Amino acid sequence: MRAIETYWYGGLAASTLSQSLSCISKVHQRCLRFNRTKIKSVASSERSREAVAHEEEEACVKFAFVSSVFLPDGTPDVQLRKACGGQKLRDIMLDANVELYGPYARPLLNCGGGGTCATCLVEVVEGKELLNPRTDKENENLQRHPKNWRLACQAIVGKPDSRGMMTIQQLPEWKAHEWNYRGLPPNEEEEEEAAAASISSSST
Repeated sequence: MRAIETYWYGGLAASTLSQSLSCISKVHQRCLRFNRTKIKSVASSERSREAVAHEEEEACVKFAFVSSVFLPDGTPDVQLRKACGGQKLRDIMLDANVELYGPYARPLLNCGGGGTCATCLVEVVEGKELLNPRTDKENENLQRHPKNWRLACQAIVGKPDSRGMMTIQQLPEWKAHEWNYRGLPPNEEEEEEAAAASISSSST
């Protein structure tokens, strides 16, 4: 008697139970191997996408824009934004709908970013190291202002891959509060006053 018998059912040939189970086991093993490989590949793809998304999210500069007036409860009105570096601060603020010009917002009341009207004044409270040095137009228009005051149309925020945090005081000439600065160089007026006080004290 043959160990493997063949029988016909419904016009189709089939092997004995032992041979059928052996084939099913091999197919099942192949499916398991395929499924494991697929799961591993999907997990790797998800990790790669998460890593790329994390890198893209980090490549930006974060901003805290402080309004010149307080909220009704007496607390500062702060707007948080983030943007890619390599742009002018003026463009970042306007794109983010952050008030820049105040009473000079009408087109005929400002130069539109040319650096001649000095109406886009901002006060850099934190993150001044991310900005380019003062331009000649700024040195001309901001002689009597603190060193950390800048023209937003002349201030370039880092590079496209820059990361960091900046705190910007909007409309510093109209602000209703004072910042407590530390480590900022005095402006020319403060230097003159300090020198005059020193001379006066030495003469007495």
